[in-house]
Parts: sequence; structure tokens; C-alpha cells
Amino acid sequence: MTTALQRPSGLWLPLITPFRDGNLDVASLRRLVRHYASSAIDGLILGATTGEGLVLDEIEAERLASICAAELHAARRPMPIYLGLAGSDTRKVAAMIARTETWPIDGYLISAPSYTRPSQQGLYLHFAALADATARPIMLYNIPYRTAVNISNDVMLRLAERPNIIGLKDCSADTLQSVDLLCRKPSGFAMLTGEDALFYSALAQGADGGILASAHVETAVFAQIAGHVRAGNQPAALAAWSTIADLPPLLFAEPSPAPIKHWLWRQGLIDSPEVRLPMVPVSGELAARIDRRMATEMALAGA
Repeated sequence: MTTALQRPSGLWLPLITPFRDGNLDVASLRRLVRHYASSAIDGLILGATTGEGLVLDEIEAERLASICAAELHAARRPMPIYLGLAGSDTRKVAAMIARTETWPIDGYLISAPSYTRPSQQGLYLHFAALADATARPIMLYNIPYRTAVNISNDVMLRLAERPNIIGLKDCSADTLQSVDLLCRKPSGFAMLTGEDALFYSALAQGADGGILASAHVETAVFAQIAGHVRAGNQPAALAAWSTIADLPPLLFAEPSPAPIKHWLWRQGLIDSPEVRLPMVPVSGELAARIDRRMATEMALAGA
């Protein structure tokens, strides 16, 4: 666990939460963390959307954090761990932050309140109160197609003035808003795209990295793209992107994380593709498409 308010950048993975027979699958979780500890991942997000955080109880979430931190420590792989939080009651989210103060995590990824659709001033006061509730860093999560409210750039810039609000996972789905924020944001405020299909273009426009569910697969190629862009080698970045650009549409063809879990299960990294209701496993048609894509990948690797 790190302690400094480090500016996030590079490739972050919103780790899936493996289940088996209704319970947290600890063996698969340890295997997953060891696998990604040996990869070029720059940070982990636990218990967020991809991690099915809304169907985890608090005991499970704490155990998830403890196991991940222990495995990273055993692997001697320093890597920041952020916990995904969501809620429409500011007091309850602040209380949850207080209860996690002793957990082995480094910061929080916090989405806007869903369903209630607060005003922009309400959004500012919500996140300001949460920032006051902890000394740990906070990344904002703007995803209006899930929450039904958009955090405006003006509000994000006001929030960026707070020392522990250090970045944004951008899923605004509005290129104009994203580019405007990239042009206006202070240098200490990181902007990471959460739109997997826009990873290359977001980096080309100046984003600091990505928080990408699709990076569970072909992790090294996603990391190479970020490295090429940092080095100013756009042709190499685009060439690498062309080899995996089909993955985000495939892995989001049905509600995430079911397609990713199917892939990881077929790969042998987790023992079950189980999800919790209201999520359901992938359809037979999508399972077949994923299996064909995996077979193609294996054929190319063996060529």
C-alpha cells in the first residue's frame, strides 16, 4: 500500500470479482492477482462496476482488498489499489469511507450519485464532503449513462482544487466534453478514460491513461499502446491498437463483466464464470464468438 497522493497514469485494471457457488472464490482471486502482478498494469480498482461491487457485502469487500494487497506484497509488486464506491446518500458514503480507513487500500474511485440527479452544486458539495472525509486520494467517476447525471467540467475543475481529488475516470461519452477538460485541467489532475473502445484516441488526445475492463485480455498489448503514445510513436501505437480494437465491442456485447469472466474461465484463470444476479452468464451465441476469438489468438501465438 502506498501513502503519497500519487497522480494515477498508465493502464489500470478494474479487477473482476470471481465467485463460485455463491461465494467469493479466493483461490481464483489469488491466481488472478498473481497473474496481473506479473503484467504491465499500473493500478487496480476493486469492487467497482466490473468488480460487481454493488452485489458485494462489506465483509466480502474487505476480504477482497486484504487478499489482493497480500498477493501483491508476496509478489513484491508495488501497485496502488483503489476501492470503488457508489451511493446516493452522502452521509452513507462518508460513513463507508470511515469504515475502510484501516483497509489495505490506497484510494477511492467514487461515482456520481445515481438516480437522484442532483444539481451541479449538489454534486460539488457531495464530492467535497467525501474529500473532507479522508486523507486518501479520490478519483472521480463520471458515467452519466449509468447515473443519469453528468458532472460538468466546471465542477470537476473546482473539485480538482482540493488536494486529494487527484483525477477522473472519464466515461462521459461526450468527446467534446472530454477534450475540453483535457485542455483546461491542471497538470496535477489526471484524466483516465474508462471507455475501452476509445483508449487509443483518448491517449492520442492527451489522456493520462485508461481504466479498462477489456485489459483483462491482451493486457500486454494495451500496455504497449500506452507506452508507444508516451514515447511519441503514434504509428506503433495505432498498429498495436489495430490488433485488439475488436476486443471492447466483443467484451461489451452483453452486460459486463459476464463476457470477461467467460474469457478468463476458458483461459483457466478463474474456476467459474459465475456472476451474481441481476447479472447473468453470457448467451450461447456470445460464448461461441468469444471462443472463436480465443482460438484465433492461440493460432496466431503459435504461428
